[in-house]
Amino acid sequence: MLNFNQKTLKDTIKLNGIGLHNGVNVNLTIKPAKENFGIKFCRIDIEKNNLIEANYKNVTEPILCTKIKNNNGVTVSTVEHLMAAFFGEGIDNALVEIDAAEVPILDGSAIEFVEAIRSVGIKEQNEQRKFISVKKKVEIKEGNKFMSIEPLNNDLVVDFEIVYKNPLIRTRRKEFKLSEGNLTNIYNSRTFCLYEDIDFIKSQGLAKGGSLENAIVVRENEILNDDGLRNRHEFIYHKILDCLGDLMLTGYRILGFVKTSQGGHALTNKLLLKFLSDQSNWSLDSSESVKKKNLIEDSNKKTLSASL
Repeated sequence: MLNFNQKTLKDTIKLNGIGLHNGVNVNLTIKPAKENFGIKFCRIDIEKNNLIEANYKNVTEPILCTKIKNNNGVTVSTVEHLMAAFFGEGIDNALVEIDAAEVPILDGSAIEFVEAIRSVGIKEQNEQRKFISVKKKVEIKEGNKFMSIEPLNNDLVVDFEIVYKNPLIRTRRKEFKLSEGNLTNIYNSRTFCLYEDIDFIKSQGLAKGGSLENAIVVRENEILNDDGLRNRHEFIYHKILDCLGDLMLTGYRILGFVKTSQGGHALTNKLLLKFLSDQSNWSLDSSESVKKKNLIEDSNKKTLSASL
């Protein structure tokens, strides 16, 4: 379901947790923001030049998470789950204050961010949203991996495929449609990794805060978490969650069809950079323009139905 007015929080949210990769305890405060403010992160542990815009152009080193950096080199990482919560709950404007370099992983999904947003409520603002409408297909390929975006009227569809040699995860494919509106399973789906990859990940200085409390760990045919999976598609739903969070870094809602096999943070960012670098690929439409397109499409459907 498309919403046409911008939204922010009704009140301030406070959360606390550990960073998945840096292992540092962090306090997070999310504050309402005025119209057209967008989503911005503020590193309150740094005195100057501490504001970072949540924008795809600011993404740096998207390895196992999405990290953004301002012009002064100040960074904040693992923003994708919070950004996905903002996407799903329709938050356009918010200031995120954080006293460390990484957003807390919480339980490894987006559900705690979503519940916190819902606990304070959402405020509809007077300013209308703008939408990125896809005009031409754009694709990125890296070996067997690919990701594309192409035109689709008045909806966002994400068609995602994962391919793993692991016998439990295997090859899976699911489709998310914004128009269907139910993100419950996507919100609830946790990050995951293979047991045999843990030592290598840690050797890269990552996953210092990782545990079975905030990630699914798979060893051959076994899930090491006592509670198992939250839903049968949790692996791929989490990938879709990440993708939605990364797409939110455009600063607008995208109307288009996104398709990927073996995609991830880096591939999504490369696609956005290529897609948005050429103005002929897209248009920035007002809410009124999108509403008119909706009316025309509905009218055409009724006419076609009547003729049949």
